[in-house]
Amino acid sequence: MSADRELDAAGITAPALREAYRRCRALNAEHGRTYYLATRLLSPEQRPAVHALYGFARWVDDIVDDVHSGLEAKEAALGDVEHQLAVALRDNNSSDPVMSALLHTAQRYVIPHEHFRDFMASMRMDLTVTDYPTYDDLMVYVHGSAAVIGLQVLPVLGTTVPREEAEPAAAALGIAFQLTNFIRDVGEDLDRGRVYLPANELAAFGVDRERLLHARACGRADGKVRAALRDQVRRAREVYTRARPGIAMLAPRSRPCVLTAYRLYGRILDLVEDADCDVLSRRVVVSNGRRLAVALPALARAVFARAA
Repeated sequence: MSADRELDAAGITAPALREAYRRCRALNAEHGRTYYLATRLLSPEQRPAVHALYGFARWVDDIVDDVHSGLEAKEAALGDVEHQLAVALRDNNSSDPVMSALLHTAQRYVIPHEHFRDFMASMRMDLTVTDYPTYDDLMVYVHGSAAVIGLQVLPVLGTTVPREEAEPAAAALGIAFQLTNFIRDVGEDLDRGRVYLPANELAAFGVDRERLLHARACGRADGKVRAALRDQVRRAREVYTRARPGIAMLAPRSRPCVLTAYRLYGRILDLVEDADCDVLSRRVVVSNGRRLAVALPALARAVFARAA
């Protein structure tokens, strides 16, 4: 379905606002392949809002991860976004297309503003924090970088229970996805100078940053690193288990989308284990065939749910 048909379904008619949502949709399609595929299973009127939320997160994430900019430039760019966000939320207006789409979505679905501020706080942590001593320390960062993403999307998905009842599972699903990324991307994160795995939990297996760097340089994880990563996979699966009951709390038309994302991200952990947790030399990727195998049955369920 084209972007115009989605915007029509969502009742978005103002030309500038339509262009803003198109920009967010393009960002999602370009950068979030698994996430974008899952959004295709949402009803057309839901998709623009999810694209807007993704587009804003992508905008800020790109600032933080820009390898060509120094710390001062990143701080200035992030500060500019924070200022734009504060003014937009205060004045209900913005000249930036991504911010305009975000603002419109926040208003339409009554998304609490603190979720966006918490997200910005975690992104600012990425500028200076490179290690997390404990899991609790990591969760401070993950709350703003992942849990609030689940909480932002929840109003768009809709629920069959009071929203606050579904919020813990929605937050847990965001955390589960983030922990999966941390495990899959440990090598790439090392290249950026960051370790998103709790230092004390790594140390229990005789692993520290230096050992991870050595494995990255050699292109091969040793037994201690693999054991430490297996333990992180175990923990991530526990979070998926906490998140799973929340899918049944969603509006029926939203369940196929979230279940697809749940399965595809969970498949990444399967691939990590299939590689014996040797993810320092390569990035495991869910194949297109596997994506289709999961998505096509979900598409049938989504069509049935909409018809029902």
